Amino acid sequence: MFHDVLLAGRVWNIPWLFGLICVAALYIFSIKRYTKVKLKHRQPLLFFFCLSLIYVTMGSPLAAISHFSFSLHMIQMSILYFIIPPIFLLGIPEPLFQQLGKIPIIKKVRTFIYSPVISLSIFAVLFLLYHLPFVLKILSHYPVGHIIYDISLFILAFHMWWPVAAPGVKHRFTYRKRKRYVFLSGLILMPACLLFIVNAFMDGMNNPFLTEMTAELCLPASSDSIDLLPFPFNTKYDQIMAGVFMMALHKFGLMLTMKLGTKISGSTV
Repeated sequence: MFHDVLLAGRVWNIPWLFGLICVAALYIFSIKRYTKVKLKHRQPLLFFFCLSLIYVTMGSPLAAISHFSFSLHMIQMSILYFIIPPIFLLGIPEPLFQQLGKIPIIKKVRTFIYSPVISLSIFAVLFLLYHLPFVLKILSHYPVGHIIYDISLFILAFHMWWPVAAPGVKHRFTYRKRKRYVFLSGLILMPACLLFIVNAFMDGMNNPFLTEMTAELCLPASSDSIDLLPFPFNTKYDQIMAGVFMMALHKFGLMLTMKLGTKISGSTV
């Protein structure tokens, strides 16, 4: 099958692994120095799970596989923006966060932080634009621009999740305000998810990332459709699945964050 060819040379990313191991080591050092939290407690386990999830999502061959179809790519994006940021934030104990807040550069950055609702709105607009065919085509031809776009979304995602997943209860919205924010989040992000479903019923669109990969390997132009993956991938049903998966993972991320946040804080506020 063509996907065997596409995966050739795409192995586990060692620099990513080394970088995440360094982050884990720094986290362990900071936990032991500035907090009384044990590594077997819930927050460190969440943090280490988050690092593992980052590596599987970005540093494994699955990162290459995710470009084979819209649904697989959007599952990867949903994990990056709807699962990883809140788990990462919830994995930071409040005493450690207070120590981080004393670092001069972080103090300066915090003075420029604006309302999370603004971050949510900007994220929703950029996420919606990402799903437009002409934007996808442009990003597929300019890898550097694609990376910058993804990094911008990733940074915005952290601030977007701040009101419901910030380290320490006092940094989050009140319980009632969090419920309203969660509803608003689902409402604002829904158009981006629905766009894929609408495109599917309008004869769909080609996957420019897969087309770029097959062209790079000099594979036949026809190989960017059904030959690479079995039905229903790379069909209009694939785009419907992409939209459904995004809505489901976003909803799952919201529910998981609210539940974990309540358990970690010990009570609702």
